[in-house]
Amino acid sequence: METQATHRPLNAPETTPSAVELHGVTRVYGTRTAAVRALDNVDVGFPAGSWTAVMGPSGSGKSTLLHCAAGLERVSSGRVVVAGQDITDASDAELTRLRRTVLGFVFQSFNLIGSLTAEQNVAMPLRLAGQRPPRKVVREVLASVGLADRVRHRPGELSGGQQQRVAIARAMVTRPAVLFADEPTGALDTKSARTVLRMLRGMVDTSGQTIVMVTHDPAAAAAADRVVFLGDGRVVDRLDRPTVRLVADRLARWEE
Repeated sequence: METQATHRPLNAPETTPSAVELHGVTRVYGTRTAAVRALDNVDVGFPAGSWTAVMGPSGSGKSTLLHCAAGLERVSSGRVVVAGQDITDASDAELTRLRRTVLGFVFQSFNLIGSLTAEQNVAMPLRLAGQRPPRKVVREVLASVGLADRVRHRPGELSGGQQQRVAIARAMVTRPAVLFADEPTGALDTKSARTVLRMLRGMVDTSGQTIVMVTHDPAAAAAADRVVFLGDGRVVDRLDRPTVRLVADRLARWEE
């Protein structure tokens, strides 16, 4: 039997501390008559130790919100706080350090280096941070995503689902406070997508990982603890303990 979903008013306070907070965030592309407001005065928090899915129609601002929250893009106005640090005016050097130590990223396209083994790809963030990655640590992370027997395989020798698991291991090797995921199951078949979603669920339930994920898939969103819906650059709805049916119904309502 499905868990009962809960609709929460937009102005309801969070019941747990937020790992990521956006305060009055606006992001504008272009200038004057060509200006496009991708985010419009967004106030939203993502609770620590939980998994939030971000959904909405094409052009609603989903990816822009993720990129601004993760420090990949500068906001036009407002503030962004991640893991207790205000990153709004952080220098490029500070943002680079945060991305290598505090934040993890997983994307639909995997972004693995084809000439490197799974082990070498996972070790890359530590090397970029000037560290000598212990082989034991790298292999433990790969084992945690079910790839203990694939450490010496290159991306071309792995399935799409296995490549995404390598990408997740690479994002987790620095033990980030927040894992940002942009359509992490979008390029996967149904079976592989389920495997990845179960793995992400386990990270939250077992390790208290904070995950913020953009997705268009109701099944992926239903694996999360809550869903934040965007429309025209604004937060228009929230749903706690989502189900596939309710998420799909909510999306269908906007597409009518």
